[in-house]
Amino acid sequence: MLRFLEIRDFLIIDHLELEFQPGLNVFTGETGAGKSILLDALGFVLGWQSRNEAPQKGKTRGEVTAVFEMGVDSKVQGILANLDLPVQSEITLHRKHALDGRKTAWINDRRVSAETLRSLSDILVEIHGRKDERGLLNPSGHLSLLDRFGNYGFQIKAVQEAWIDLRNAQKEYEQLESETTKVQTEENYWRHVMNELDTLAPESGEDQKLDSLRRMMQQSEKIRTDILKAKELLCTEGAEGAIVNAIKWLENVADSMQDELDEASAALSRALVELGEAQSGIDKLLSKLSFNPEELEAIEERLFAIRALCRKHSIAPDELSHFGSEVRARLELIDAGSVNLEKVLHRVHEAKRVYQESSEELREARLAAAQELDQSVMAELIPLKMEHAKFLTKIEENQSSATGVDDVTFTVTTNPGVPPGPLNEIVSAGELSRFLLAMKVCLAEPSQEFTMIFDEIDRGIGGATADAVGQRLFDISRSSQVIVVTHSPQVAAKGDNHWQVQKKIRKGLTISTTTLLDNRARIEEIARMLAGSSITKAARQAARALLES
Repeated sequence: MLRFLEIRDFLIIDHLELEFQPGLNVFTGETGAGKSILLDALGFVLGWQSRNEAPQKGKTRGEVTAVFEMGVDSKVQGILANLDLPVQSEITLHRKHALDGRKTAWINDRRVSAETLRSLSDILVEIHGRKDERGLLNPSGHLSLLDRFGNYGFQIKAVQEAWIDLRNAQKEYEQLESETTKVQTEENYWRHVMNELDTLAPESGEDQKLDSLRRMMQQSEKIRTDILKAKELLCTEGAEGAIVNAIKWLENVADSMQDELDEASAALSRALVELGEAQSGIDKLLSKLSFNPEELEAIEERLFAIRALCRKHSIAPDELSHFGSEVRARLELIDAGSVNLEKVLHRVHEAKRVYQESSEELREARLAAAQELDQSVMAELIPLKMEHAKFLTKIEENQSSATGVDDVTFTVTTNPGVPPGPLNEIVSAGELSRFLLAMKVCLAEPSQEFTMIFDEIDRGIGGATADAVGQRLFDISRSSQVIVVTHSPQVAAKGDNHWQVQKKIRKGLTISTTTLLDNRARIEEIARMLAGSSITKAARQAARALLES
């Protein structure tokens, strides 16, 4: 709850310190005294947008400090922790407005943005009044207010989870569809590539083997010619014939030479054997070098085909095998794409079915809560002298989202026979105030950490109706801190703490001051509110009666 507010050099306030207490805190004063400026200052330090904010005339900057007391389990503590800000039992907000329009803000002495202030203000403070664009008059918040009133968190959580599943399934389908479509546009090309690879069927290392074989075949003709010449020299017409003849000539004279030629004859015989082995080796080599010219042509054609395929795809010959695996995997993705797409599409349909069922259950819960809320608000309107008015929670179908498919708007009518319309179209300020109060009584959540501000919510009413308004504000303040700016003496008398706002002229400047009233001063202020500028004895007695009641 709000504990302390300090304002320096802000509009017509030079310096003001206010210490707030739990319960109902009342601000009264004549029109133009500066009551609304107090709210403008509080809104400024909370980061709200306001048309009425500037340093006091003659000052270089205005500044506002607000201190809020937090509980142990406060949501604010979680926000501070997420922002890596100091977590304390008190949170101090400080904001400055320079003469050149620059604004700076701090939370617990840590520099922050206005956006951070606003994220906290939604938890710390709630304001109600005709100028309020953040509370009950804002249709964008009616859905969450109805959900909070209905207290059907299980159905809300089910819709949120179903929405997340649906969005994830839709994103997966969109991504897979995009990838599949992209691949399918190239399907014919990759099937042609795969056909080329399958037809050629290159083996690992085949390019090097074919190249070596081709080189040998190209050189084999010259090699064969030289080997044939060597064979001719070793055949019967060459070295073999000469050795045979030499052996014959030696045998013819062997008898005459007795045993002297035996050694020579034996050597020649051995040479003849070695010569035969040489001829056998040469014959084998010649046989190996013998090939069909068409075989060389076939080897060259395959080698050139492999290299052409490598150039076409800018890869090395030893990468052909891996490239083939990649192409095959790509084609498998194409073949499986339709199947996978169908599976994911089925998941999308299933997620959509679950979301629709969850949304329908949530709508049923909202319809029941809306009927209960309508009845509760109507019951509150009776003591507020609006028994002929009608309040209707309108639920219409909206676009699907994490909150379901419903659009909720609070509508009212003050005249029988007139169709309900939006709250902010009510012409009478008093009627609007009473509607807002009745709704707030029904929608209020007990929370001593929360501060509710009612800006002249009793405008345009008086007598018993004003007393009923004051009683309801008092009832709300038993569970949450309430700050009320009022012109109604009946409401002011209900306050636990009462401040009077006055406007004075000091050194030619208009200054707004605020004073916490004791019991005697409260009697005088309420008497003024009852009687006007001329306070009578009867007015004071009436003021005492109001305070005592």
